[in-house]
Amino acid sequence: LSSLKKFDEIKKANQAAAKKLVEDQLSSSSEDDDEDAEVKQGKILDKTFTIYTSQTDGDATELERTRQYMNEAFQSGAMTCLICIASVKRNQAVWSCCGCFCIFHLVCIQKWAKDSLFLVSSPLTDDDFGKKDYPWPCPKCRFEYKRSETPSRYYCYCGKVENPTVDPWLVPHSCGQICEREFKPSCGHKCLLLCHPGPCPPCPKMVTTTCHCKKAKPVPRRCSAKEWSCRLPCGRTLLCGQHACENPCHAGDCQPCPRVSKQRCICGRQTAERLCASPQWQCDRVCGKCLPCGNHTCEQVCHAGPCGDCPRSGKRSCPCGKTKFTLPCTEDVPTCGDSCDKVLECGIHKCSQRCHRGPCEICRQEVEKQCRCGKHTKRMPCHKPYLCETKCTKIRDCQKHQCRRKCCSGNCPPCDQVCGRTLGCRNHKCPSGCHRGSCNPCPETVDVKCNCGKTVIKVPCGRERTIRPPKCKQLCSRPPTCHHSTQEKHYCHFGRCPPCRQPCQKTLTCGHLCPVPCHDEALVKQTGLHQSAGPWEQPSEPAFIQTALPCPPCKVPIPVECLGQHEVSPLPCHSARPYSCKRFCGRLLDCQNHTCMKECHRVTKLNRSADGKKAGPECSQCEEECTKPRPAGCPHRCVLPCHPGDCPSCLQMLKIKCHCKLSLLYIECLKLTCADLKEKELLISCKNQCPKELPCGHRCKEICHSGSCPLNCSQKVKLRCLCKRLKKEVQCSKIQEGHISLECDALCKEMKRKAYEIKEAEAKAALEEEKRRQQAELEAFENRLKGRRKNKRRKDEVEVEQSSWQKYKNLIMLPVFGVAVVMV
Repeated sequence: LSSLKKFDEIKKANQAAAKKLVEDQLSSSSEDDDEDAEVKQGKILDKTFTIYTSQTDGDATELERTRQYMNEAFQSGAMTCLICIASVKRNQAVWSCCGCFCIFHLVCIQKWAKDSLFLVSSPLTDDDFGKKDYPWPCPKCRFEYKRSETPSRYYCYCGKVENPTVDPWLVPHSCGQICEREFKPSCGHKCLLLCHPGPCPPCPKMVTTTCHCKKAKPVPRRCSAKEWSCRLPCGRTLLCGQHACENPCHAGDCQPCPRVSKQRCICGRQTAERLCASPQWQCDRVCGKCLPCGNHTCEQVCHAGPCGDCPRSGKRSCPCGKTKFTLPCTEDVPTCGDSCDKVLECGIHKCSQRCHRGPCEICRQEVEKQCRCGKHTKRMPCHKPYLCETKCTKIRDCQKHQCRRKCCSGNCPPCDQVCGRTLGCRNHKCPSGCHRGSCNPCPETVDVKCNCGKTVIKVPCGRERTIRPPKCKQLCSRPPTCHHSTQEKHYCHFGRCPPCRQPCQKTLTCGHLCPVPCHDEALVKQTGLHQSAGPWEQPSEPAFIQTALPCPPCKVPIPVECLGQHEVSPLPCHSARPYSCKRFCGRLLDCQNHTCMKECHRVTKLNRSADGKKAGPECSQCEEECTKPRPAGCPHRCVLPCHPGDCPSCLQMLKIKCHCKLSLLYIECLKLTCADLKEKELLISCKNQCPKELPCGHRCKEICHSGSCPLNCSQKVKLRCLCKRLKKEVQCSKIQEGHISLECDALCKEMKRKAYEIKEAEAKAALEEEKRRQQAELEAFENRLKGRRKNKRRKDEVEVEQSSWQKYKNLIMLPVFGVAVVMV
C-alpha cells in the first residue's frame, strides 16, 4: 500500500509538471500577447524619449544604446543578475553599476561586497590587510567601490526616489521623473530623458562654439559635438621651433614634426638624419676623454657637459670599511688586516675573517634552532634552516582543506587547490583557487540562436535553458513534408512546421480537384490502445498520431433534376443522382381535373412525343367525385363521377324566398342559373305589394322587389301653419324634399298679438298681487317687532324720502322679466 501511494504521488506530480510545461509553451507561442507587449513597450519608450527628441527635432539616432538597455529591461529573461543567475523581476530591489550599468539584485550585491571584503582583508593572507580599507569590485566590469559605497537601500536609476513603486506604464525600476544626471564628460547640462537604465545619451543642447584652431567663426552645434574642425591647416609652431603644423584643424597638441634633418649627437662626434621632433640623441660611443687625474679616461657613454673627477681620487676605505687611505688613483686600496666584522646573512653573527675583498662566507656556527612550528629544537649550522616533519593540521582560509605543510609557522598560505565546484550556469566549473562562500558568476556568455541560426542574442551562461529563443524574421526554409511542392510562408521556428493550409488539389475519381486544406499530416486521436494494469491506474489521455487522411467526398455542386422533373438542385458530386424532391407529383390525371398526389416519383413515358405534364402508368388513378365548378347560383353537385368535359345541365328545383322574404318559391335550377338579371328579378318576385316602410312612415306602393324602396312617396298628408289655424293636403314626397311650406296670414298674426297682450296683462296682475302680499307680510312683521323694542326711537329722527326709481323699480322689472321668459 505504501508503494502504491508513493507511485500515485509521483505520477500526479509528473502529470502536473507536464501540464504546466504544455501551458507555458502555449503561452510563450502566443503572438497576440507578444504584439500587445510590443505596442505597450513602444508607447513607454516614446514617452521616455519625448523631452529629448523635442530638443533634437525628432532625431533619435543617439538613443540607440539607451534603447538597447531599455529593451533588455522589458524583454523577459534578458535582465539577469550575474551573481545568482536569476531573472530580475519588476518588484525586486536592484542595484545598478555606474561603470557597466549592469543590474543586480540588491541582496546579491550586498552579499558579494561583504564576501569580497572578507576575502581581501582576511588576516590569514597578510597581517597588514586588516588595517587597510580595501575596495570591492563590480562582478562584471571590476569597477572598484569603497567599503562605504556598499549599497544599503533600493533607489531608482536616477537615485531620486527610494523604493520606487511598480508602475506597468513605466520602465521597470524607474520613478518616471526626469533623469537630471550630469552628462559625462561634464558639460554643465543634465539628462533630459525620464529615469532610465543604462548610460545617458549625448547632450542635445545647442551651443555656439568655434573650431579647434579658433580661425573660423563660431557656429551653433550640439553640445555633445561642440568640438569641430574647420579643415583648414593648423599653422601652430611645432616643438622643433622651425616648422608649422600642416595638419587640418585638430584638437589637442600638434603631432611631432614629421620632417627629417641632420642632427649631431649629445657629444657632437656623430651626425645622422633624424626626425625634427627629436633633436637630442645619444650615440653608442664611450666618452673616452681624459679625466683631470691624467691617468684614467671617462667611461660614460655619449654625454653632455664635463666628465667630472676621477672616481679613484680622494680618501678611499678598505674592504671592511674600518680604515681609510689617501692614495694615488693609480694604486689599489690594501686590506687593513683587522677582522671583517660584517653581519652575515643570518643577521645574528659577524664575519670572523680578516679584512678581505669580495663577499663574506656563509655562517657556519652551530646554534640551537627551533623549527618554524615551534614544536622541535635541534643543534645545527646557523645558515641551514630547520624544518621538522610535522604536518600542519590547521584549516586553510577556504575552511575545507587542511594546511598539510611541513613545519608550518601558523600563518598558513591560501589554499592552492582549484575550487572545481559547478557554477550556477551548470556548464562550467569554478577555475579559481579553493575559497569560502559562493563562487563568482560564470563570466562566459552563450549565443541563443533561432532555428535557422541567423538571429542571435547573447545571454549569460546558464540562461540559455530558460530564456526564450529570439524571434526570427527570416522565412522558414524547411522543405514541405506534404505532397505540395512549396509550403506556406511562415517565420523561422522550432519544432514541427505548422500544418499545411494549402488546398489539397488532388484529382478525385470524379475528375474534380480536392478543395479542402492539406490533410497529409493530420493529428488523429487514438483511444483504446492502452489497457490499464489495474483499478489504481488512472485512465491515460488519448494519444495523437500524425497520419495522412483520405480525401473527403467531392462536394462540387452538380445540377441534378428530381425524379418528377419539378426542380433542378445543385447536389454534391459524390451524391449527384436523381432524387425525390418530396413534393406532390402534380401530373394531370386522365380525368383532366385532378393531379397525381403521390410523392415525387419516376414516370415512364409511353410516347416520346407525349407532354411532360401528363400522368404516366406509375401515377395514381382518380377516384373522386366531380368537383368542377357549377353555374353561378347552382348549389347541386354533378351526378357523374369525375369526368373530362362539361357537366350536364341541372334539372333539380330550388326552394328560395322572394325579395320581401314573406313567400317561398319553387324554381327550376336551370332557369334560375341561365336567366339574366331582369329575368332573375321577375322569377324571385312574389307579385305582391312590398311590405317595407318608407322613411316617412308610409308603406311602399311597389310590387315585391329587390334592393331599397324608392323615396318618392305619393301619399297625401295635411300641412298646417305655425299657429295651427291654416291646413292643406299635399304629396308626402314634396314635404320631405322641402319644396312646399304654409305661412301664417294677417289674421293669424292679429290673433297671436292679442294672445300676447292678454298673457302680459295676466303676468302684470300676478306681479302686483305678489307685491301686495309681500307688503302685507312686511307690515305684519314690523308690527310684531315694535312690541319687543325696549329703546324708544328718537323724536327728532328725520325720515328720508325715497326716489321714484326706488319706489317703482320692482313694478317695472317684474313684467319685463316675465315677457322675456315667455318669449324664450
